[in-house]
Amino acid sequence: MMMRIAALLIALALPARAEIAIQTVTSPGGITAWLVESHDIPFAAIDIRFRGGTSLDAPGKRGAVNLMTALIEEGAGDLDAQGFAAARDGLAAQFRFDSSRDDVSVSARFLTENRDQALALLRSALTEPRFDADAVDRVRGQVLTGLRADEKDGEAIAERLMAARNFGDHPYGTSGDGTIDSVTALTRDDILSAYKGALARDRIYVAAAGDITAAELGTLLDDLLGGLPATGAPLPGRANLQEKGGVVVADLPGPQSVVQFSQKGLPFEHPDYFAAVILNEILGGGRFGARLMTEVREKRGLTYGIGTGLASLDHAEWLVGQFESANTKVAEAIAVVRAEWAKIAAEGVTADELDKAKTFLTGSYPLRFDGNGQIASLLVGMQMIGLPSDYPATRNARIEAVTLEDVRRVAAELFTPDDLFFVVVGQPEGVVSTE
Repeated sequence: MMMRIAALLIALALPARAEIAIQTVTSPGGITAWLVESHDIPFAAIDIRFRGGTSLDAPGKRGAVNLMTALIEEGAGDLDAQGFAAARDGLAAQFRFDSSRDDVSVSARFLTENRDQALALLRSALTEPRFDADAVDRVRGQVLTGLRADEKDGEAIAERLMAARNFGDHPYGTSGDGTIDSVTALTRDDILSAYKGALARDRIYVAAAGDITAAELGTLLDDLLGGLPATGAPLPGRANLQEKGGVVVADLPGPQSVVQFSQKGLPFEHPDYFAAVILNEILGGGRFGARLMTEVREKRGLTYGIGTGLASLDHAEWLVGQFESANTKVAEAIAVVRAEWAKIAAEGVTADELDKAKTFLTGSYPLRFDGNGQIASLLVGMQMIGLPSDYPATRNARIEAVTLEDVRRVAAELFTPDDLFFVVVGQPEGVVSTE
């Protein structure tokens, strides 16, 4: 975790605005990074992403990238797991290693006075992970405990069923955590193969923020990352999202049901993407003024919370939503969601709704840049989806440029009620599977 006091100081020191000066830095070895310098506090953050993530798992080896990622800091070089943790803590540094469908992420936070030592320790984790047998067994046990818990968790079951139905045999169609059987069967060689396939220089994206100069960053990039393999495993192809509506019900005893719903979305590069962002905010955003919150929660009391989001993955796009409801109320809640889906498609939105959504989206955006760690994470994410470095300064103008006519046109094209697919996990009254 981030040091709470340091994070608070960084947040207070950084101006609450998105007009930040982003420098492009290229190391002598050809590694490119984005940098935002801020020398107010002797602290810096580096975020590294490797495109591919758990989608790179070899056939029959589901969960290998996830397990490998969890093991990276469980010993490196001459240090076992305890020695590595002691060295990291002694430097007051924080490292985080994580995996998702589309990437393996590495985050580092360190004090300026300890920068060299902290990055040397991080380099050893990235280039010399030990994958000791005792660490593998211990972390595997933790993963298996989570998988067993997921078998009884409504949200986890719904996510699994939604992914399987929407994406079929594409890697997106199964959990990157793997299954109890697949994780149990993984060997150290499988973990090594996952490491070599996922952490390679041909898929690196890097960003840094804080008390570090462009010259310093350029020098350390090669030292930190130059020892990684040049190329990794091939990326998967396009995922063909199932675009047929319906309902799947999975039995899980309890007073409530988890409901997830989805349909096709839009890729970030689509010219109508920002109109879709506004529409999503109006229909299912996190504000209490969003239509679904108003109709499903406030007016009818069918759920405590409901929301939707545009998910633009590397190989697919979808529009997803979720709520939980008492079993006796699930059918009514689904009917209301369907009705609101059809209403926004047929009628669009009002000028007042558009203005309020724009105000929220443009006003909240600068608050995302609230610290070195958050800035580094946002910048590396921008690189991965191909955004220019001036995007933080131009993003709100893109939102403001969307007209009421644009929104109404996109609403009619984007929202397709007949394609809306629901997964219900629980014992809902009056709701049955249609497939």
